[in-house]
Amino acid sequence: MLRLVVRRLLQLIPTLLGLSVLLFVWLNRLPGGPASAILGERATEADVARINRALGLDQPLYVQYGRFLKRLFELDLGTSVQTGQPVWDEFVLRFPATVELSLAAMLLATAVGIPLGYLAARKRGGWLDVASVSGSLLGICIPVFFLALLLKGIFAVELGLFPSFGRMSTGLDATEVTGFAVLDGVLTGEFDASWDALMHLVLPALALSSIPLAVIVRMTRASVLEVLGEDYIRTAESKGLERRVVRGRHILRNAMLPVVTAVGLLTGSLLSGAVLTESVFSFGGIGSFIRTAIDARDYPVLVGFIMFIAMVYVLINLLVDLAYSVIDPRVRVH
Repeated sequence: MLRLVVRRLLQLIPTLLGLSVLLFVWLNRLPGGPASAILGERATEADVARINRALGLDQPLYVQYGRFLKRLFELDLGTSVQTGQPVWDEFVLRFPATVELSLAAMLLATAVGIPLGYLAARKRGGWLDVASVSGSLLGICIPVFFLALLLKGIFAVELGLFPSFGRMSTGLDATEVTGFAVLDGVLTGEFDASWDALMHLVLPALALSSIPLAVIVRMTRASVLEVLGEDYIRTAESKGLERRVVRGRHILRNAMLPVVTAVGLLTGSLLSGAVLTESVFSFGGIGSFIRTAIDARDYPVLVGFIMFIAMVYVLINLLVDLAYSVIDPRVRVH
């Protein structure tokens, strides 16, 4: 297992280096250069020359790339144009909210999607199968931001069952430990704060989980149907094995490999796709910050966000490989 982890990590180094090259080229190909992008359209030539000297942009490209790579390695992502604060500090402050929302959405999608997909496959052609397939198609077609607005309008504004914005109620005194509001309330014994944070999390998580839930349902259903047609399933049933053994050891375990792949890819996409959902609910994560960074041409923030998402995908890819080796030990030999 350790050898598998080391081999996968070594294979990921060229990926990150390639991405750093693309980011460096992108920054240097901005209209007017990075200095003009930072200063704006009214920048004078003297101002541009001053910024170029300050940032080392008057040096050869290989020297600039070496410095760029060194800063990335040291997590020195520069200073945000919007706030004047280090980009890394802004991310540390805001990313826990985005991660908490994404994990809640994926937990919901997985907990509902896998059992529903399995039951739909086992009851193929029945009302549950038809309803799950139709519902998953609807979930894929509805834009996330529209579903977020719909949920907010009905359950928050009209019915008042859930809060309509923010991570916690205004004026609620809560101790911050990890940055994850629900977890912090449990760790500190402030269960009222944990419950309040959980209520604020429900509607954004429901909206964000719609597409992953639909994909997981369809993927699980298709994978289970394929496994059900295999000879070893009929052999296991003919041998008189208990149904729970056939379901757990033979059907679900063999059907989970493509589902694990889908879950891994969807988890990474949720982090980058939470921008619209957070904006609708004013959730206070990285989503709204990235949206304003795009408007303000805050390139240090965008570079940091791209690198962070790349690292997330890298780590998720590693976790998917490890999950493969647990589900099917034969994967470890490859």
